[in-house]
Amino acid sequence: MRTTSRGLIAALALTPLLAGCFAPGDSDAGAGSGGRLRVALAVPPVQALSPYSNDATVLSKLSVAEGLTALDKNGTAEPALAKSWKQDGATTWTFELRKAEFQDGTELTAQSVVDALDHAGAAKPKPRVLSDVSLTAKAEDADTVTLTTKSPDPVLPLRLASPALAILSAKAYAKDGTVSPVGTGTGPFEITRLNGKTKATLDRFDGYWGGRAKAPGIDVSWVADGTARANALRGGEADIAEWIPTAQAKLLDKKTRHEVPSVRTDSLILNTGSGLFTDAGLRAAAREAVDGSALVDSVFGGYADPAQGLFGPAVPWAADKRVEVTGRTKAATAAEVKTGTKGRTLRLATYTNRAELPEAATVLQQQLEKAGFTVKQDVREYTQMEGDLLAGKYDALVFSRVTLLDTGDAVDYLASDFTSEGVYNIAGLKNTAVDKAIRAAAAERDTGSRQEKIMRAEAEILRTDAVVPLVHEQAVQGIAADVAGVILDPRERSLIDLDTRLK
Repeated sequence: MRTTSRGLIAALALTPLLAGCFAPGDSDAGAGSGGRLRVALAVPPVQALSPYSNDATVLSKLSVAEGLTALDKNGTAEPALAKSWKQDGATTWTFELRKAEFQDGTELTAQSVVDALDHAGAAKPKPRVLSDVSLTAKAEDADTVTLTTKSPDPVLPLRLASPALAILSAKAYAKDGTVSPVGTGTGPFEITRLNGKTKATLDRFDGYWGGRAKAPGIDVSWVADGTARANALRGGEADIAEWIPTAQAKLLDKKTRHEVPSVRTDSLILNTGSGLFTDAGLRAAAREAVDGSALVDSVFGGYADPAQGLFGPAVPWAADKRVEVTGRTKAATAAEVKTGTKGRTLRLATYTNRAELPEAATVLQQQLEKAGFTVKQDVREYTQMEGDLLAGKYDALVFSRVTLLDTGDAVDYLASDFTSEGVYNIAGLKNTAVDKAIRAAAAERDTGSRQEKIMRAEAEILRTDAVVPLVHEQAVQGIAADVAGVILDPRERSLIDLDTRLK
């Protein structure tokens, strides 16, 4: 690859927002020196990188922490901290651990695995990956762990690959329930310093069981503004910048722009639990009013496909197994919308971490207003509004969701986001038919039959109009020409590993 002239581009492209973004002194080696990687991430930490929050994916993206298993590029479970496993019965599995140590120098043991999984199960709120399973762990000997589920869980090895179930050392778990991955993981990179929601310093962990990473460390900066992330890459202040806004993508040198088919779907989530959209007719009116295809070119610059459902082209089996959605509630007319809302304003929320979403919200606002709704937007940074979203304080949310993020299995996403007890049920959906359909998919062992039941569950969810799929995104990752070995992951769980390095 050709190396760009970073100094010239910096003079043309940098904005004041970037000043000091990767300032010298962020690490002992100095930002970008000695082969260290400089990374601009989009979503600042919500809970100091706790694995039980949305921060968990940072731990896998930066190779800080690991679970018993990992996912390969095909979404199949492969060994990680567990070197092997077997299923002993419908609800019991045995895992044999490899020899490994934590970054604080303590040894990985069966008891440390049990303690870590017990902490995850007791967390409040419970991690999304545990929404639909009750898990009990027992140490059989120093290197053997038995896991038992209350009901059969055919995808348990996939579930254990979730970043939320990372195994950390005893030092990570405080008595007040907080969890810190700083110096407590098992991965090839150790967090040595976390500066609030802005920066983190990671150094290579030479005791890693899998070998020595090629990069000596990583200097991370969280930059919520997408244009600023793109400018950091163009200006030579970042080696890797995730989630380049589509408006900025074509401004990058082709050698630094990397397009990735993504399992990310952007949708309009409607709050069925309180407010305007407890009325099914109003939900149906909103569904008929919005047109996601209008966003593909105008907002996403062609880096998206019109939504066909909850699962898009990056989930290749979905299209052939999709089930027709029937039995939807009749949509209220514009006159009925005005009468039904009785002067109440539709509170439409979205967040700034993905640059396209506020623009998409503006287009949707216009579409909804044509249907008779009075709309007011609330646009903020995600960490400022997550609590309100989960508490049901908005009527609607323009939301971008990686559907196979937590386990690589679609059932986990459906269970956490749409079941009555789902821990990420922003729609507040409580529907018996939906719950039944998702339970049926969860219990299915055969892969083909499981996929068919997933698509039946999708149809049941869409029938409620609790979610209106808009587009299936294509992710754009920015990578400097002198960087090799970056992972381009459709599930957005991996980014840097042992082989990622400056050339």
